[in-house]
Amino acid sequence: MQFKGIYTALITPFAKSKVDEKAFQSFVEWQIGQGVHGLVPCGTTGESPTLTHEEHNRVIDLCVEVAKGRAKVMAGTGSNSTDEAIMTTLHAQKVGADAALVVAPYYNKPTQEGLYQHFKAIHDATKLPIFIYNIPARSIVDISDDTLARLSELPRIVGIKDATGDLARVPTLRARQKKHLQLFSGEDMTAVAFNVSGGQGCISVSSNIAPKICAQVQEATLAGDYAKALKLHESLVSLHEIMFCETSPAPVKYAASLLGKCSPQLRLPLVEVSELNKKHIAKVLNNLGLI
Repeated sequence: MQFKGIYTALITPFAKSKVDEKAFQSFVEWQIGQGVHGLVPCGTTGESPTLTHEEHNRVIDLCVEVAKGRAKVMAGTGSNSTDEAIMTTLHAQKVGADAALVVAPYYNKPTQEGLYQHFKAIHDATKLPIFIYNIPARSIVDISDDTLARLSELPRIVGIKDATGDLARVPTLRARQKKHLQLFSGEDMTAVAFNVSGGQGCISVSSNIAPKICAQVQEATLAGDYAKALKLHESLVSLHEIMFCETSPAPVKYAASLLGKCSPQLRLPLVEVSELNKKHIAKVLNNLGLI
């Protein structure tokens, strides 16, 4: 199965401290209508660390229900507990997700051998295609090129979401792999350069707010029209920057609230962006003609 293009790292709307199921499904429908190629429920942007197990599974269910094959669903199923990651991946498999996005185990700092055995155990216990999510800034472990190359030999390890911000990782990974994995950027700002180097897509925060243009950027790069891609990408630089003015997903949730898509509510320990940054976010969206 081929994965490419823009995949939105979906926010999880809340209302009165509960998952706002209606707002979430409406948001997913809007995303599909705007032309995104894939949907990623229950990632970091979806506040997976503060979802209960039941909520986590339910959000995946809700996304698959709306997608109906019109966009691929790459469900976030990672955990720093291998057994828990297996259970969540099995649920995503059961309800019809197209792939699982499995983050490097955070906090417990496994060795490279531990990382390999973690992903291999999930692979061997499930049947979904798996994307490995490497984000050292949040997990405090960096999956080495050699470990990723070793994992690429497993048949259903099909891709990587690279959020290192290091563009050199694309050619170094490609050089080491016996089987070329599908490489996705996890950084909006480097999305075009990442694809020029051999990537196939981006798992995006900004596409929560500007899905149509983000999809057009990816389509242009995949068609080899880098001049068009760069022009579109440059129009979004201010958005990419402001989405990380404070800890994500606080800025993107506030921006989505300005679009009328959801409440800006987050769950502790995350809090809404400052009043000053609310003004900055509103200014960027206004300048882009989004509000």
